[in-house]
Amino acid sequence: MRIFVYGSLRHKQGNSHWMTNAQLLGDFSIDNYQLYSLGHYPGAVPGNGTVHGEVYRIDNATLAELDALRTRGGEYARQLIQTPYGSAWMYVYQRPVDGLS
Repeated sequence: MRIFVYGSLRHKQGNSHWMTNAQLLGDFSIDNYQLYSLGHYPGAVPGNGTVHGEVYRIDNATLAELDALRTRGGEYARQLIQTPYGSAWMYVYQRPVDGLS
């Protein structure tokens, strides 16, 4: 399976150690999403922008670890998107973005 990451999970970013067992497939940009700063990491929501990131091939164990990191507390939800590398999961921010930039 594949996952699209756009923030701290990207190569050489703060949480990239979670991607140790993942295979980088390449860069990708998705339209119709807007990126907001949540402090130490970003959140993407549907919007009028483009989000740049990376697509990785991951195993079930890595996906379970990423779900535990990203979906706890309802902050993000996983959504399936289309990339040049095939369908991939993306974590979409679920909380209000009013007042964020």
